[in-house]
Amino acid sequence: MPKHILDLIGNTPLVASKVLNTNPNVNVLFKLEGQNPGGSVKDRPAYNMIKCGLERGDFDKSTQLIEATSGNTGIGLAMVAGIFGLSIELVMPENSTKERVQTMEAFGAKVTLTPADIGIEGARDYVENKVKKEGYFMFDQFGNEDNWKAHYKTTGPEIWRDTNGEVTHFVSSMGTTGTITGTSTYLKEQNSQVKIIGVQPEEGARIPGIRKWSPEYIPSIYNSKKVDDIRYVSEEEAIAMAKRLAKEEGIFSGMSSGGAAVVALRIAKQLESGTVVSIVCDRGDRYLSSDIFK
Repeated sequence: MPKHILDLIGNTPLVASKVLNTNPNVNVLFKLEGQNPGGSVKDRPAYNMIKCGLERGDFDKSTQLIEATSGNTGIGLAMVAGIFGLSIELVMPENSTKERVQTMEAFGAKVTLTPADIGIEGARDYVENKVKKEGYFMFDQFGNEDNWKAHYKTTGPEIWRDTNGEVTHFVSSMGTTGTITGTSTYLKEQNSQVKIIGVQPEEGARIPGIRKWSPEYIPSIYNSKKVDDIRYVSEEEAIAMAKRLAKEEGIFSGMSSGGAAVVALRIAKQLESGTVVSIVCDRGDRYLSSDIFK
């Protein structure tokens, strides 16, 4: 029987590194979230936030929805909102790649661009002002429990199932922190010894999709107790690894995925044995108008 497009969210494949991992006693597995219908891991929380919000009656088709996004969550929200007949405005920095903007618009969303120099924080401030003054409904992916719960329901169980419970390390770049929080919660319930490693940019590095938040903007869904260690990567390392993933492993991804892979492979070199799972959060074609692959 044909499936609904929303049934295709999740159950993304795990692919073993055959080239970049040089430790024969360790498995490095990349979870290919670009296989989701909207092209990224953010399809999961987008669907869960809309589905649960509708079930609770938080909003309906007459509600004007709005959300600040660096890109992938916006695309997921635009896709799912369109399917449910909802109206949504997405707000993002003007230096976002044109592929992201055009994809959101293709799904029927209104896109508003805020000045690049105030970043995603400025987009968040813009949205909060619209909510206060004009009665919009904001999903607030940074504080919405349905964000991390999407990964508790799906991403964590998939990893546990597909590694036959043998996962020893989980590596994820940190943006809203929904992926790492939800996946950690599930995996730690199965085996408290699983190590959860977050990836953030080095000081001054700009890596789309991941951030080291200033204190006043730290996502409220983030729980530091769910993360065993945080590792840092440079912009140059993330770009170089994204290129290597494409050229040597056939995995086409963005910078944040490259950053996570840098850390996953470093960890693999240090282990005597284990299974390291690293999130590849989206597809590289979302970044072709940037300088990453030039």
